[in-house]
Amino acid sequence: MTHAPELIGASRGYRRQHRIHYTRPPVTPYQERVIFGDARTAIIEASTKTGKTVGCIIWLHEEALLHGRAGDNYWWVAPVYGQARIAFERMLRFLSLAEKAEDGSLVRLGTRTLYKWTESPMVITLPNGARVWFKTAEKPDNLYGEDVRAVVLDEASRMREASWHAIRSVLTATKGKLRVIGNVKGRRNFHYLLARRAEAGEDGMLYELWTAYHAVEAGVLDLAEVESAKRDLPEDVFKELYLGIPSDDGGNPFGLAHIDAAKMALATTEPFVWGWDLAKSTDYTVGIALDESGAPCRFERWKGVQWATTSQRILDKAKVYALIDSTGVGDPIVEGLNAKASHLHGYHFSSSSKQQLMEGLAWCVQTPHPSIDGRRMVGIPDRKEMLAEMDVFEWQHTRTGTRYSAPEGYHDDTVCALALAAAAWRVRMRGRIANLPPLHFA
Repeated sequence: MTHAPELIGASRGYRRQHRIHYTRPPVTPYQERVIFGDARTAIIEASTKTGKTVGCIIWLHEEALLHGRAGDNYWWVAPVYGQARIAFERMLRFLSLAEKAEDGSLVRLGTRTLYKWTESPMVITLPNGARVWFKTAEKPDNLYGEDVRAVVLDEASRMREASWHAIRSVLTATKGKLRVIGNVKGRRNFHYLLARRAEAGEDGMLYELWTAYHAVEAGVLDLAEVESAKRDLPEDVFKELYLGIPSDDGGNPFGLAHIDAAKMALATTEPFVWGWDLAKSTDYTVGIALDESGAPCRFERWKGVQWATTSQRILDKAKVYALIDSTGVGDPIVEGLNAKASHLHGYHFSSSSKQQLMEGLAWCVQTPHPSIDGRRMVGIPDRKEMLAEMDVFEWQHTRTGTRYSAPEGYHDDTVCALALAAAAWRVRMRGRIANLPPLHFA
């Protein structure tokens, strides 16, 4: 892909003397699709050596060159100084390839005549006066205060969450763009959780996973080298570094292998039970139906509608036994629904009742179905929103007991709806399947 706009210089005299044409170096289709796409925020989980760093170096330079003006700031932020230094030196090498054309126009950009840089701090000043800074996230408090036009967060899976908070704040006034890149490293870091939000379709975010085999297909890596690494490295290490499959660090109450085994496409059968989680603040209202075998057969999700509309939608869809979240604002809604349809029942969330509900769901998705080979008692809808929320859902031991919830800032609407549906299914299947966990309404 080629760009050839006129560069707006730092002064009128500069514009009169120079007309700059810029041609993007070759990039892979996946680099162009995600890094150079229109999304304000792109989250990339990537195998080692897939080109995420070089792609973002080119992107950040383009953002500053084509859109920046004198005094505008563009940041590259890495966990430690050594990693920031690597990116700084790579951008300088990228710029040093340029040459000045004989006619005075600049087809490629020579650093000796057009760019200035300092070693401490690591800053490159472009011909238009925009500045690209290379910073570390070692002291997050030092990242506050500036207005920044675009940021690359490098090796984000190895950064503290406080750094992400600071970066989000410096992009607020400018509505700046963000590229978050890194290898996969476990599941308890903000990069992994941010990726799940993007994967679930959050507005303004784009997500993609790049594996070593994507890089092989694009000609970036050699297949023999990847296969050699597969033989040499422990399985979990290879999966994280080359396939982008995070290790399970034990915080998920359902078990990641069980989630994968229980996921199912929606069946076309008729609903046997429903579970409904009602919206709170910016959350979604979610309804999930299971058929008699425990397979998911309906999935409803919406937000931003009046309670009267939500109530009517539930009445229209839920014609069989249902459990509905009656916590807080849900209490009068469920009371009104039950007055019109006696098969619609409330379930009040407390710390103990939610624990019981989630432990029941865990049993349902982990236990083989007694009469259907290869099936779990209850299936999980194979929807990206559902799987992303199941994936990050966690339990934590506190001094008052075990707390089950999504991490702070993340939704668990689909998980709660499925847990309510699974509880309703257990109620209706009582006496028909042995050893079903008991359900005590709070």
